[in-house]
Amino acid sequence: MSTASDLLAGLRQALGEAHVLTGADAAGYLTDQHRRLTGQALAVVRPADTGQVAQVVRLCRAHGTPIVPQGGNTGLMGGATPDGSGRAVLLSLGRLQRIRSIDTDNDTLTVEAGAVLAQVQQAARDAGRLFPLSLGSEGSCTIGGNLSTNAGGTQVLRYGNARELVLGLEVVTAEGEIWDGLRGLRKDNTGYALRDLYVGSEGTLGIITAATLKLYPLPRAQHTALLAFGCICDAVAFLGQARAGFGASLTAFELLSDTALGLIDRHVPEQPLPLALKAPWYALVELSDSEGEEHARQRFESVVGQAFEDGLVSDAAIAESLQQSQALWRLRDQALGEAQRRDGGNVKHDISVPISRIPDFLSATAGALQAHFPGVRPVAFGHLGDGNLHYNVSHAPDGPVARLFEQEDAIHALVHDSVHAHGGSISAEHGVGQTKRDLLPRYKSGVELALMRRLKQAFDPLGLLNPGKVLDQPRPLLPEQGPTT
Repeated sequence: MSTASDLLAGLRQALGEAHVLTGADAAGYLTDQHRRLTGQALAVVRPADTGQVAQVVRLCRAHGTPIVPQGGNTGLMGGATPDGSGRAVLLSLGRLQRIRSIDTDNDTLTVEAGAVLAQVQQAARDAGRLFPLSLGSEGSCTIGGNLSTNAGGTQVLRYGNARELVLGLEVVTAEGEIWDGLRGLRKDNTGYALRDLYVGSEGTLGIITAATLKLYPLPRAQHTALLAFGCICDAVAFLGQARAGFGASLTAFELLSDTALGLIDRHVPEQPLPLALKAPWYALVELSDSEGEEHARQRFESVVGQAFEDGLVSDAAIAESLQQSQALWRLRDQALGEAQRRDGGNVKHDISVPISRIPDFLSATAGALQAHFPGVRPVAFGHLGDGNLHYNVSHAPDGPVARLFEQEDAIHALVHDSVHAHGGSISAEHGVGQTKRDLLPRYKSGVELALMRRLKQAFDPLGLLNPGKVLDQPRPLLPEQGPTT
């Protein structure tokens, strides 16, 4: 009978002693980014390439040992954190960092899963191209993690989620085989779209080890502005005007409530606000133009000027330089998160709602929260252009933070029920992981969940790949068994 020590010996032989971590050496990999979930692992392994990943999977499969893949450990749903049993091997992809190739004629870049997103962006820029995926954690998150959760970010409006930015994948299957699907093709109708199944599966169907990504021309000019709106309906109306006026050049439309900016004003005084807090809603809008500075400026001034005339925009701070543009983005990408942290934390939600229903959702949800949890403050911000809001709930200004978190489950239920009632999703870009796993039966149909479970059973019949994430853990088959009928 094989033992844990046998597996550890096999892993050390395959990877080398230095890349099989246990005890205190493994501790840094076992807690999620929010530091609210901590698991245990038999070992943390750090393979150097795809072949070694396959070796690890085959060894773990032979011993019936679960595998938890991990990229930059920046996920927010506990998808890369093992459970507390200590049975699993945590497989870190951090050493798979190579940029394998760049094809500027085909506008593609092939990169390994452990490459940090900012590194991939820079490699594209060095080749005179743009890789448009952009996240607040881009300095530490990895491409494999981005693809496993189908990450979104600030430019989904123009370029789409991570799924739309990948053409091909290399994947290690649950059997330890390697599927080489690194084809830089924009048209390939030769069967099922395996790529689309693996992207967004959070490591439960296979382990992504490399990807061929789409590249785009670098914009010749960019214009950024923070605009103020008298009501959320005006912001939605201006989004429609901006789409019509800018077309595909509209790359970002980030909503910020006055409460969100108020937290920055109160807690991050080192980050000055470019506008006085006199409006209930603001939007950070960016135009990326391929025809040059003058063309971009004329388009920008025309669309924003018309919005002023129509009474949709009440104030504006327009960046006149790259430095000013970066300062506006710091409000959204760094200062807001820091302000929420200094305020004492909040109950977080990553949700999406059809854009046309966002005003009703915001009104109904804020009213329900005040009725059930008097004094709490919704802190709404996010990607209005694609309907994805980060609808966080902070404690009452004079109330204890602890009281808020005592009510966390009830607040989640209220917000998620409202999202569902308005035709939305309880997870827009952060994934399901283990944090939202048990919520899916409340918001997905039995048919949809049954189809997901059939896919899991087909791709991972032993149930060893990231067990307990996305779906509750099914009864695994023994290695000598075939599928049940």
